[in-house]
Amino acid sequence: MEFLFDYGLFLAKIATVVVSIIAILIAAKAVGGKSAGAKGELEVTNLTEQYKDTVVELEHHLFDDAELKARTKAEKKADKEAEKAKQKEIKQAAKSGELELKRDVRLFVLDFNGSIDAKEVAALREEVSAILAVAIEGDEVLLRLESGGGMVHGYGLASSQLDRLRDANIKLTISVDKVAASGGYMMACIGEKIIAAPFAIVGSIGVVAQLPNFNKLLKKNDIEFEQLTAGEYKRTLTMFGENSDKAREKFQLELEETHVLFKDFIREHRSELDLEKVATGEHWFGKQALELGLIDEIQTSDDYLTKACKNREVLAIHYVQKKKLSDKIAGIAGQSAENVFMRLISKGQRPIV
Repeated sequence: MEFLFDYGLFLAKIATVVVSIIAILIAAKAVGGKSAGAKGELEVTNLTEQYKDTVVELEHHLFDDAELKARTKAEKKADKEAEKAKQKEIKQAAKSGELELKRDVRLFVLDFNGSIDAKEVAALREEVSAILAVAIEGDEVLLRLESGGGMVHGYGLASSQLDRLRDANIKLTISVDKVAASGGYMMACIGEKIIAAPFAIVGSIGVVAQLPNFNKLLKKNDIEFEQLTAGEYKRTLTMFGENSDKAREKFQLELEETHVLFKDFIREHRSELDLEKVATGEHWFGKQALELGLIDEIQTSDDYLTKACKNREVLAIHYVQKKKLSDKIAGIAGQSAENVFMRLISKGQRPIV
């Protein structure tokens, strides 16, 4: 009887937790509905300041106090003289009536870690629009790109977003530390300059499509599959129906047409490439890609940014989508429920003798 009592108590606890979770999720959804459509926000990180802070921290371990004091004094003097010269220039411009507010050129850094459907293009659109709103002549954008490719339309739109920068005469440099293949390379070739790490994977200028077919399995189990279409080629290959040679030929033709469009796009942006040699669907490592002309220089994004931080302001731009309150509550509730559930299970596991 004691066992049955304990077991019943255990089940009651489980039921209470499940009901509580459902109530929390319903409440969260109701509250979250009011904040639906909440926009994201731009996060700006000054990489130059981060670089300087790192240098200062290391210098405190490398030099004694006297050396650091002398260096700090010299830097302050140089900054003061530079500011004095700048103010003098502004006063002279004001007297002559040619005063024009100017700022130093900047390097904007974007990141694109592409998924199969290139859903990251939504954030890229916002980031590019923000840069276009404030960019001046001489500004540059560095895109740290990482993608093995994906859906044609998704990566086509992502490439179009980068084209907006080129159309505005903003220098665009693409950095590939790991991989920019297929749709990823489609984006990369928009850049005025492409740099890549020695063993980064680049290329794969080709088109692929694959799908399983369960028709024989369905027939074996006496399961019929029906598919109705209007239009001869509304559907070519199917996962459940019996595919015909005519459907395969049509599908292959569509792949070839897409490949032609892909090659034309590459040719437009990197006309010096020998497409017959590189548009075979193969990929290459960085050093091989340099020899083939797929990239312009062997260099990592870290090297590029370290050099840039020494002589200009470098700003990393990220568009972050705000999470709805319901999503936050659901996430917390889910984690808490899992912890509680595991504790209850551990307590309810009593040996039976």
